[in-house]
Amino acid sequence: MSGICSGRVAVVTGAGRGLGRAHAMALAAEGAAVVVNDLGAGPGGEGHSASPAERVAEEIRARGGRAVAHGGDIATAEGAASLTALALETYGRLDALVNNAGFLRDRMLVNLGEDDWDAVVHVHLKGHFLPLKHAAAHWRAEAKAGRTPQARVVNTTSGAGLLGSVGQGNYAAAKAGIVGLTLVAAAELGRYGVCVNAIAPAARTRMTETTFPEAMAAPRDGTFDAMSPANVSPLVAWLASAGSDGVTGHVFETEAGRITVMEGWHPGPTADRGDRWTPAEAGEAVRGLLAGARPPRPVYGAG
Repeated sequence: MSGICSGRVAVVTGAGRGLGRAHAMALAAEGAAVVVNDLGAGPGGEGHSASPAERVAEEIRARGGRAVAHGGDIATAEGAASLTALALETYGRLDALVNNAGFLRDRMLVNLGEDDWDAVVHVHLKGHFLPLKHAAAHWRAEAKAGRTPQARVVNTTSGAGLLGSVGQGNYAAAKAGIVGLTLVAAAELGRYGVCVNAIAPAARTRMTETTFPEAMAAPRDGTFDAMSPANVSPLVAWLASAGSDGVTGHVFETEAGRITVMEGWHPGPTADRGDRWTPAEAGEAVRGLLAGARPPRPVYGAG
């Protein structure tokens, strides 16, 4: 390992399993002290156990790294505040926040209950906002005290948030919201020395291995495991390092050995008549514009 995170302190949410665990292990291997957060909930958000976070923290320490477990609910103000506080109390600083926690409750829209909507939006979107808010408040205070940090935030969106995904209206909406939050945070926090980016990973986790079992299966012949969560973590470690200075406000799609800069919404064909349209004229103009527009990428699971 290159040690690109030596001397830094990173917080990783949802780090008891899957992608979060892989991120925590990679950051520790690169020299970071890691606050390993995980509520220990089931695949649909049920239950609570401190053991997943504690196991990962112990695994890092057994390999000679530094880690402490945090079992609080980061989608609550108290849990998110205690997350930042634990990093500062244990290691005296906070340099990077990796927001990763989440779960699924998939339903087609007509079957999607309000509780399932609220729970998924809560853990993904609010679970990004609150840790970011508390970490940002600390970094702003540091900057105003003349100690401008080299702070980093790595948020986790999804292809579902970028393109949509059939049967995942709640998850797709929350993940799309994370992109908006990332862009706003990058614009607001740059003055305090904070770079904010998001990744849209594809990897084998508790969420994906049940939704896409064939695509996520590990190979049995010893060939490259394209869907291993560990394939995503090197990008996360670099984005969390001081070496990513100046890289902010971006979304990176990443899986296997591929990294793609996602370019988001850009203006396409435009018509301007210089006056108000009638409905019929607007419809005719739209059809003409669409004929020259780039077709949208298909929604996951459509057709």
